Amino acid sequence: MNIYMKTLDEKEKKLSDVLKKLSNFNDQALNQKNELDLINNQKNQLEIEKKEITKKYKDLKLEFEELKFKLNKIEEKKIKDKIKEKEFSNKIDELNQETDNLIFEIDKWQT
Repeated sequence: MNIYMKTLDEKEKKLSDVLKKLSNFNDQALNQKNELDLINNQKNQLEIEKKEITKKYKDLKLEFEELKFKLNKIEEKKIKDKIKEKEFSNKIDELNQETDNLIFEIDKWQT
């Protein structure tokens, strides 16, 4: 009976060791599953943030293009206004010259 007990004790110890290893394995698997869930949650959050940032980028790009268009229109108007101003100034100079000529002619006839 002593050998039987010894064999039984050995089997019980082996069974206990296997159960501990299995428990450790289950704990590791649970930890890995929790880590995987956490990583998946972080991935989903990053995808949401990426979509938001991408939308903001597209909105800003559109706004930039609109502002660029408006600025070009302003620049074109500014150039046209300068051309008109130059033409106006030239007309004034011509009128002044004509006025001077007329005054000269009037003075010439009066004397």
